[in-house]
Amino acid sequence: MFLRRVLACFALLITATGGPAADWPTFRGADRSAVAPDTELLESWPAAGPTVVWETKGAGRGYASPAIAGDRIVTLGDGLSTAEDADEYLSCFDRKTGKQLWKTKTGGPWTNGQESWQSSRSTPTVSDGMVYVITPFGQLVACLLKDGSEVFRVDLTKQFGGTKGDSWGYSESVTIDGDRLVCTPGGPQATMVALDKKSSRPIWTCPVPNDPGAGHASIVTAALGPRRVYVTTTAGGAIGVDAKTGTLLWTYPIEKTTAVIPTPIVKGDLVFFSAGYRRGGALLRQVAAGAEVKVEEVYPLNPDLANKHGGIVLVGDHLYGDSDDKGIPFCAELMTGKVVWKERGSGKNSACIVAGDGHVYVKFSDGTLALVKADPAGYKEVSAFQVPGSGDRPSWAHAVILNGLLYLREGDAMLCYDIRSK
Repeated sequence: MFLRRVLACFALLITATGGPAADWPTFRGADRSAVAPDTELLESWPAAGPTVVWETKGAGRGYASPAIAGDRIVTLGDGLSTAEDADEYLSCFDRKTGKQLWKTKTGGPWTNGQESWQSSRSTPTVSDGMVYVITPFGQLVACLLKDGSEVFRVDLTKQFGGTKGDSWGYSESVTIDGDRLVCTPGGPQATMVALDKKSSRPIWTCPVPNDPGAGHASIVTAALGPRRVYVTTTAGGAIGVDAKTGTLLWTYPIEKTTAVIPTPIVKGDLVFFSAGYRRGGALLRQVAAGAEVKVEEVYPLNPDLANKHGGIVLVGDHLYGDSDDKGIPFCAELMTGKVVWKERGSGKNSACIVAGDGHVYVKFSDGTLALVKADPAGYKEVSAFQVPGSGDRPSWAHAVILNGLLYLREGDAMLCYDIRSK
């Protein structure tokens, strides 16, 4: 019994200090589901929130989430409090203490549109000692994780004729698949591309005729037997691309809207995707037919499932997300699209969502973070607190749950909370 307790304590220590446990190396986690595998998390929080492990400065303006690998955390922002200029930097922090370890300039700040829309929002992706990020201007930058040294840079607009389908700049998080880096320059010339992740050498390009430009989603990989399909959305709707050859397999066009932002959800042969501005969410089924893959419509765009930018998560057989950007979370059946509840929470305006251990963590734009039961029976908000430093700009950066810790980006600050049950 004593030995088991010692081993359990040792395992807990390893987990808490970022040892040999799973990482969260890109937007929405390694599998892009935004669902953490953690268990034994707090069932409720004190009024002021969970215990703060550390708080740090130097992330800058922006809405990129943290990406975490090994003992490092990286994010993207401009106007850092730790820099002498207003430019954009990829910055790295110690996972245990929050101390800023390095920062690398990636370019000028994104200042298009009203102030609250400005700044970068692409979450970096970490793989094999490298960190990759796309700036709002379409610069794909690769740096060494150990010290931030730039290894290569690719201009997606000049090299591939990439275009955005809106005026808000690029925000995709690149996908690393083996030795390949896959991303979406957008436009009809090279809608999706695969590059060698070490050298940036092009492996294939996939043109999609009449594609209006890149959206903001990040690519999700689907497996159909031995075949792998890269699924994403552009400003023109959902697409599926053969991972090996870059061949366009299928498209599901939607009517043009202001922006298409949420990352799709893949479950087996199913693809759920959503677009905001009252467009809605649709469920598709990928069907392999010889050398081809087609999609069948399980149900078309349902306006009740529209989501602007907070993202949607799948827990069990139900979808959880914000109603467009109204700050009114919903729960819906995946297979039917039927909304089983929709209710306003304690926060206001748009909400981004991550899930873990039977709960959804709803981060409202006003800085309220709510702990809500992932329960189709009804909206059950068990705790909520105001994230320190929120209120000046929208709280749009998505949260991260990893090894019993909750990581939040709030403008120039990043915070780490202990959410393990005691």
